[in-house]
Amino acid sequence: MTRVVVVFLDGVGLGDDDPAVNPLAAAQMPALTAVLGGRRLVASSGRIDAAGATMVPTDAGLGMPGRPQSATGQTALLTGRNAPLLVGGHFGPRPNADLRAMLEGPTLFTRVLAEGRSVAFANAYPQGYFDAVARGKRLHGAFPHAAQAAGLRLRTAEDLLAGQALSVDLTNAGWRGMGYPDMPLWTPAEAGRVLASLSASNDLVFFDNWATDVVGHGGGLDASIVILQDIDAFLGGLLAAVDLEQTLVAIVSDHGNIEDIRARGHTENLTPTVLIGAGQARAADAISDLTDVMGALLDVIRHT
Repeated sequence: MTRVVVVFLDGVGLGDDDPAVNPLAAAQMPALTAVLGGRRLVASSGRIDAAGATMVPTDAGLGMPGRPQSATGQTALLTGRNAPLLVGGHFGPRPNADLRAMLEGPTLFTRVLAEGRSVAFANAYPQGYFDAVARGKRLHGAFPHAAQAAGLRLRTAEDLLAGQALSVDLTNAGWRGMGYPDMPLWTPAEAGRVLASLSASNDLVFFDNWATDVVGHGGGLDASIVILQDIDAFLGGLLAAVDLEQTLVAIVSDHGNIEDIRARGHTENLTPTVLIGAGQARAADAISDLTDVMGALLDVIRHT
């Protein structure tokens, strides 16, 4: 039985192989580069077929004009439906009523649960987040909305303290400034091992990391490189700790952004879908755009 670990990186596209403008061309990312046979996540790499991993350039535009946005792209990833087409255009960052209705229907989460398998949504949220949602001061993003609609529990500070959840900053340092002074500090690699431990007891584990999109909105080259190198160390910890003969690690994104520091918004670039480990070739051959990802991952869980 194959388990699937999804690492979602918000706002990562395939840009120019130019380290002056593309942090993905400038950053030192040894873990990811190694599994991709020495190739980088840049547009000129095209599809990468390495010994245990495949990178598929993936269409995030879905036939609609304009720059792809988070809510529609994430909904397409989770539901397998062309969300921007169905709602009349790219929309985001948080889902509107039509997109929320789609996320309350069949999704990757509900389909895996319907197979009798277990699912964990790995993100932890501070109490202030839950309070703001309860007061109507903020809306869930697409992923936590779909997780709750599927009956999954959103994890809390207590889960993070117990090593049963992850923070978007990977190290937990940001939590200490949010009223959690005793939150343990991890290295990014340690955070990767925490995600691996969650996969040992769940058939699907999903981690939503939006730091790449935040820094892509004007953070600059140096800050983007720091984020990417932390993510690579995190991936290194994860890949070293999971059994890749029994586990598929899928790295996916919803639209471009961080790959071009000249742009202050999203890009229309293809996104990288990186598949590592069990069933990676089968999944890769089924993916060409965001709507294909859900079905490809579900197929791996069902048949390998």
